[in-house]
Amino acid sequence: MWKEIALLIKKEALLEWRQKYAINGILLYVTSAVFIAYLSIGAGQGELQVPFWNSLYWIIILFSAVNAVAKSFVQEHQGRQLYYFMIASPQAIILSKTIYNTALTLVLALLGYLVFSVVFGNPVADHPLFLLNLLLGAIGFSAALTMVSAIASKAGNNGTLMAILSFPVMIPILLMTIQVSKSAIDGLDRGISAEKIITLMAINAIVLATSYLLFPYLWRS
Repeated sequence: MWKEIALLIKKEALLEWRQKYAINGILLYVTSAVFIAYLSIGAGQGELQVPFWNSLYWIIILFSAVNAVAKSFVQEHQGRQLYYFMIASPQAIILSKTIYNTALTLVLALLGYLVFSVVFGNPVADHPLFLLNLLLGAIGFSAALTMVSAIASKAGNNGTLMAILSFPVMIPILLMTIQVSKSAIDGLDRGISAEKIITLMAINAIVLATSYLLFPYLWRS
């Protein structure tokens, strides 16, 4: 199965490279969102206060992840899906897309972090904890949105359905990541964030396990 996953990830990367408008559009979204935020609330005011910096950063990353992952199953027409059905297991398909989307979301999060640091300054005191939080947040966002994208694709790629289904799952992940990143920015003792990190890891594990177990039934339809 891992060989299938590696080949499917390579396929995703090749498609992304050939259709550069998709990734370029997402990168443009991140940079333009930060620039608009700077013009509207940051220009002439110096550095943002920490709560605004933290909240604004995660809002932009969340919507960037939604735009990046929403196309996971949209770009796969029925003929290609039938081909995948015959040559790969459904577990390999959902895991490959989740891994690829995690890498893509992590790149977007790091790009947003870089742009935020340049435009608004970098208030983060504990960088390792902040980067660990980025990784866990990228895994959670990608796992949840990939599965929801698969469900929405079976309903005619209904964007409204994707938004409704992803909202209850994304809220606890977003709350945990915001709280942990706030502790990392303030430089608090890591023991304070340990429980939240464990909770975030548990949520990610539940979402990944649910996707792994339920996607084969969805794929057969």
